[in-house]
Amino acid sequence: MRPVREERGRTARRGESLAALLLRAKGYRIAARNWRCPLGEIDIVAWHRGTLVFVEVKARTGGSAGSPEEAVTREKQRRLVRLAQAYLGRLREIPPCRFDVVAVSGRAWLPTLRHLRGAFRADGLG
Repeated sequence: MRPVREERGRTARRGESLAALLLRAKGYRIAARNWRCPLGEIDIVAWHRGTLVFVEVKARTGGSAGSPEEAVTREKQRRLVRLAQAYLGRLREIPPCRFDVVAVSGRAWLPTLRHLRGAFRADGLG
């Protein structure tokens, strides 16, 4: 039997790959995957029609832990905003930005993907 941590890592990597494929199919241009800084990691950073999109990917193989979307709590959202600010600090100009979530559920042979565009706003987390 595989350790739980290893299985979770595989599920996360698979979810991120599927999310990147979905976003590319929708016309997004991936700027970074698994972008890291001392504050943490952003799963996907992409451009879509002049907007810089920070994408959180949540993957679940079963329903016992709830839906993937439910895992993007307000605290997680706050952390993503701080990470996005760190990413934006590297740019010369600040473009329009958005936070999306891609939820991946189900097993490898038949996953369900849900793209929640504008899943939350940075200014609504106060």
